[in-house]
This record gives sequence, C-alpha cells and structure tokens, in this order.
Amino acid sequence: MSSTWLAPAKINLFLHINNKREDGYHNLQTIFQLLDYYDKLTYTVSNNGVIKRISGNENVEQNQDLIVKAAKALQQYTGTTLGVNLSIVKHIPIGGGLGGGSSDAATTLVALNQLWGTKLTQVQLMKLGLSLGADVPVFIFAQSAWAEGMGEILSPIKTPNHYFLVIFINKHTSTREIFAHYALTMSKPQGKIANFFELENTHNDCLQAAIELETEISIALEYLNTRANYIGQARMSGTGSCVFNEFLTEKDALVAAKKVPKKWMSFVSRAINISPIHNWAVAKR
Repeated sequence: MSSTWLAPAKINLFLHINNKREDGYHNLQTIFQLLDYYDKLTYTVSNNGVIKRISGNENVEQNQDLIVKAAKALQQYTGTTLGVNLSIVKHIPIGGGLGGGSSDAATTLVALNQLWGTKLTQVQLMKLGLSLGADVPVFIFAQSAWAEGMGEILSPIKTPNHYFLVIFINKHTSTREIFAHYALTMSKPQGKIANFFELENTHNDCLQAAIELETEISIALEYLNTRANYIGQARMSGTGSCVFNEFLTEKDALVAAKKVPKKWMSFVSRAINISPIHNWAVAKR
C-alpha cells in the first residue's frame, strides 16, 4: 500500500547572522514561515530492506538525494529491516532558499517513522534530521517558527495568513560561497521574540553577498518593489536566490504576478502556521 504526503516550502521573513561558531557554522536568528506550496511524496513500504527512489528527482543521483539519505538514516538509526520505494513530484525549486530538499527529507523521516512503526519521538527525529541539514528540524517541528542556533532551536510563532509572491530567477547561489563571502554582514542578536512585528531590523544578512554572486537577484527585488499594494519591502529567502513580497490579499498578489518576466519562475502562496505533517503520529516528548 502506498501513502502520499505533502512537503511545504518555507521562506525566511528575515535572516540575521550573529557570529561564526568554532565548528565553522554560523549562529543565526530567523523566522521560518511555512507556505502552502508543496512537493508531493509517495512511499510504498517493502519487506526486503531496500530503499529505492523509483520516480522524480531524476537529475539528482540516488545516493545524493536527501529523501534517500533520510530513509537510510532512519533505517540505520532504528535497525528496521523494512525498505521503501520513494516517489517525488517536485514543485519547490531546487537551490532557491525555500527549503525544498530539507522539507522533503523531513517529511520522509516523519512518514517512514509512522509507516515503518519505528516510534521515534519528534525530538529524536529532529536530532536525526539535523545531521542531514540545518533546515530539516524546522520541517519536522512542522510549525512556522522563530529559530536560533544553526536554526534548530525553535519556538512556534503565529503569523498572519498573508499571501506571498515568490520569484525564482532560475539561477542558484551557493550557500558555502555566501557564508565565505566578504560581503556577508552580521547583526547583533535580538532578544527572544515576542512578536515579529516588533522587530526593527528585518533584513537578510546574506543578501549583499548573494547579489555580488548573482546580480539578477537585485533586478528581481526591484521588480517586486515596483508592484502595488505590497506590505513592507521585497526580501530574499535564506541564502537565495528566491525573493518575495507580502500582500494582504490573494488578488493583490496575483495582480503583481501577472507581469513577472517569463524568464523567471513565480508563484503565489499563502502563509500557513502548521504543516500538513504536524498531525501525523509523532510523539511530542
């Protein structure tokens, strides 16, 4: 029997890099905003212990695919003898700062934890997910969240269900290059968040470095900042290269989307505070 699950995209409503850690990673503060824009994953459990991707992500080697890595990590951690055939229909652009690969991996961990009956807690799954990528835990947390540390220290946050026009310029930026770039800026930590709208500094510290590496990001931002009826200013998600602007109504967002240059991919999506995987059987202890 097959089971189909949805993996949501995220945007960073802001991203502050606080300092560089001794292990080479960076401490940060951000808000992960989940969107109702999804990849679709289907899992068919097998008894032979084999983990195999049978469709989707054809441009990614099996052993490099995060959904395959996630399934193998859970299998190895729990010692289960079960296997799975994996299928994925991708909608979230790869390498755009929307967390698609991390979300797919998180959904795979949560889904197989249930389908294989491995009974890990949410906390255990988040720790396992962190070994796959810094953004994986928030998708297992399955709520929009204020994040600190490497992005794994999470507190749930409720944001308005506004609409976002997201543009992907069909070019990728390297996270590693951005964090090593001279134009990367840093911000002093802001206290524990009570309300996002109290934040005065909502910029992305990775933005200037990303623009230095891919100037078309600035062109996309300029486009968004010339639209009507948006809230605030256009921003970049994560380390790029997707940019977005926020609207009170879907109508305003769709009007702004009509004239997006055809060379770019774009979509309109609504903010959600709870992921579709939140209600599945994952112990919350």
